[in-house]
Amino acid sequence: MQRKLIWVAQFVFAIILLSACVTINIYFPAAAAEKAADKIIEEVWQLEGEKKQE
Repeated sequence: MQRKLIWVAQFVFAIILLSACVTINIYFPAAAAEKAADKIIEEVWQLEGEKKQE
């Protein structure tokens, strides 16, 4: 019984250790990100301008 418990503990430890080594890198093109940010900023300014006119 104790051997089985030790084996399970080692297995769980190995899974945790392996999963800690995995990273996911996502790269966004800088130009596309900048264009999207500019679009969002323009939309926010337009909304604020509409609120001031009302």
